Amino acid sequence: MALYTENPVVETPAGAVRGARDEFGEFYRAIPYAMAPIGARRFAAPRPHPGWSGVRDGTQPAPTAPQPARDFGRLDMIPYFGPGWVRGAEYLTVDVRTPAADSGNRPVLVFVHGGGFVTGSTRAALYDGSAFARDGVLLVTVNYRVGIPGFLDLAGAPPNRGLLDVLAALGWVRDTIATFGGDPDNVTLFGQSAGATLVGALLATPAAKGLFRRAIIQSGNGTGAFTPEQAQRVTAAAAAALGVEPTADAFAAIPDERLLEILPALSGLDLQTSTATDPLVGLSPFSLVLPTQPADSLAAGPARDIDLLIGTNTEEGNLYVVPQGHLESTTETDLLTLAARLSADPAAEVTAHRAARPDATPGELRSAMLGEALFGAGTARMAQAHARISGGRTHIYSFEHRSTALDGKLGATHTTELPFVFDLADEPWLHGETGLLGPDPAPPGLATKMHAAWIAFATNGNPGWAPYDSQRPTPEVFGGSMQ
Repeated sequence: MALYTENPVVETPAGAVRGARDEFGEFYRAIPYAMAPIGARRFAAPRPHPGWSGVRDGTQPAPTAPQPARDFGRLDMIPYFGPGWVRGAEYLTVDVRTPAADSGNRPVLVFVHGGGFVTGSTRAALYDGSAFARDGVLLVTVNYRVGIPGFLDLAGAPPNRGLLDVLAALGWVRDTIATFGGDPDNVTLFGQSAGATLVGALLATPAAKGLFRRAIIQSGNGTGAFTPEQAQRVTAAAAAALGVEPTADAFAAIPDERLLEILPALSGLDLQTSTATDPLVGLSPFSLVLPTQPADSLAAGPARDIDLLIGTNTEEGNLYVVPQGHLESTTETDLLTLAARLSADPAAEVTAHRAARPDATPGELRSAMLGEALFGAGTARMAQAHARISGGRTHIYSFEHRSTALDGKLGATHTTELPFVFDLADEPWLHGETGLLGPDPAPPGLATKMHAAWIAFATNGNPGWAPYDSQRPTPEVFGGSMQ
């Protein structure tokens, strides 16, 4: 446990913040970048925080967005999801980890957490930025609205409010990060899972121009947005469950507790339409709501001038199969049911996956189908689209280290790259039979290599390997059999 020996104070444009110092640098927690989203403001665009007088305590973690508990069977995902809903009005905040709040003008990484658009926060242990500060880079982690306040499409409310929150946080970084020793002109926005999908959307958002210079998309989906028609199905179901009209005014009168209570009624909705399949295959009733997928509209945003690092894990779908026992229990009927969410010809979909993996069990095919639908296809499309418009600014990677958790079956699944990016892979709370990385020790040097690549990319746009080439789209491999 680090010993906090001093309490430095930083003067920001909104007011003074007291942080703490340890052997890695300084940290400042729970700094608001927008007004508290209470009452009707839960369904409005974020508004600038009015500031404060005196010195604000930045040594304690912030409240979190209202969110349900998540259960992944035998797998301990607390380090990823954090403590769940920690009540408090002022949760639109950022945490800052810095080597020193001075005039250092250092590279800045801004991290957007995942959690299926319904959970997650800056309090998750996996997002500890000590290693980044140790190595001369600032880390900013962002809380944003999730679930119904963040992403339900409502008449009278701006869409994608969670995305607007991240945009507002980036504005805060531009205006404030220099006071913490960061360079506002050298900002890398990165995220994982739902957070990575938000990063991809910001690449296609005109209002994001000038707010960041580089982006990292870890297991996101450039084609993961709902169409307005799909979003309205979710909205209708939510309004019916509450017995109110599907408007922002009506929802503003509903307490957060009740909004969480109805979430089970939104699971499993049929979102397939004549023009679109469900990009989240029923795993979440919330996503971005856009008329065009981000991978198809990059020219509208800053993407042309942004360096991009993008990739996936080789067994992404195992997270949704192994902890629940589906690896062993999946039947051919289950495969066809899943395929029906992905394709108008479910039998052909299953046949194509089986041809690519002739020795796979039904459970392994289920994992592969989920991984490709949720992350693989959308990542490939985003990488190709960005490479076309950016001229050599795209770098791709593949994470292949297999976790030995759950009897060695978890593998290189969704989220397992995070401990290596944050250089936390040796932490004991990630190990053991039900820990994310399993009972075996992390491979020597893998976290050092991956963490260093992220720092190099944030510093100068070059992670250490050649840019993406559509003729030879070979990714940089982390944790493969040769490493």
